[in-house]
Amino acid sequence: MSADASSKPAAGAASRAAGTGLGFSLLPGIGLCAAITAVAMAAQALEERATGHPYVEALVLAILIGIAVRTTWTPDARFRAGIAFSAKQLLEVAVVLLGASLSLGAILASGPALLAGIVGTVVIGIAASVAICRALGLPARMAILVACGNAICGNSAIAAVAPVIGAEPKDIAAAIAFTAVLGVLMVLGLPLFVPFAGLSDNQYGVLAGLTVYAVPQVLAATVPVSLLSTQVGTLVKLVRVLMLGPVVVAFSLIAPRLPQATADSAASRPAPARPGLAKLVPWFILGFLALATFRSLGLVPDAAVKPLTQLAGVLTILSMAALGLGVDVRVLARVGGRVTLAVTASLAVLVAVSLCLITGLGIR
Repeated sequence: MSADASSKPAAGAASRAAGTGLGFSLLPGIGLCAAITAVAMAAQALEERATGHPYVEALVLAILIGIAVRTTWTPDARFRAGIAFSAKQLLEVAVVLLGASLSLGAILASGPALLAGIVGTVVIGIAASVAICRALGLPARMAILVACGNAICGNSAIAAVAPVIGAEPKDIAAAIAFTAVLGVLMVLGLPLFVPFAGLSDNQYGVLAGLTVYAVPQVLAATVPVSLLSTQVGTLVKLVRVLMLGPVVVAFSLIAPRLPQATADSAASRPAPARPGLAKLVPWFILGFLALATFRSLGLVPDAAVKPLTQLAGVLTILSMAALGLGVDVRVLARVGGRVTLAVTASLAVLVAVSLCLITGLGIR
């Protein structure tokens, strides 16, 4: 037997051993993130039992708990690989699975004028938010995270856009933390628009669907008003969520041209190059759009939708725990004032644009 032939089994065994070793190296970090996820989900369950609605979702609790753990204890080298894997790869899988919850047919049936208006509101919201954030001195990537969180679907949009633009964990955590706070305030305060602005149930449903961040929060904000508001709000919200795929693809094209926050970060980042297909259209966005298409064509059975959506939710929470574990709370505190002001101003613009859309389309 030749030396080359005899070396192939040895090389294969070494490769398998390396793969096994890598898998085991991920376990401590994933386990830590899973423990935080379990605590966050248990806390949300207690909250739902006490109040009837998850005003502070497990996703937000996970990142806050992760930050608290990181503040009191810095995970050593054993945990880092698993934490990094949870923050990136598991999050990308979660984004793919979210596609199973979307039906293109139901969205198209709502009418072209409203669909175009929702798309326009998202685009205007993102552009205005980026402009506001940059005017307040926030880094470009942080501005994009805040803009997408406000204009599309809060934490989920931030989590999906972050890996495409190469956002830093501290920026992701800051955007999610402050967006989450305003998300809760929106749920509590938005119903006041019904008597204050004289909105009908249908109008309020459109407003809630255009401005409230997460689907559960849309339900919490509309159920107390009426069933019609809930139905309309959920439909409009799903159209906003569907915008996530095109927006992420667009930012994947823009990402190489984004300015660096500091000279150090610019030096550590590779020189800009023409991105390949995998960079232009990340695999998890292709998967997201493919699964949404399969769902619309009836290739994803109804019985599979709920388990897939639940799995996506758990993986997203686990990823947020990982992001929290990578955040130095002192950095978060330093950027807090500007981020809070940016998120608040951006949300105010989104509400104003949404009210203009309702008036312009003659929605009654």
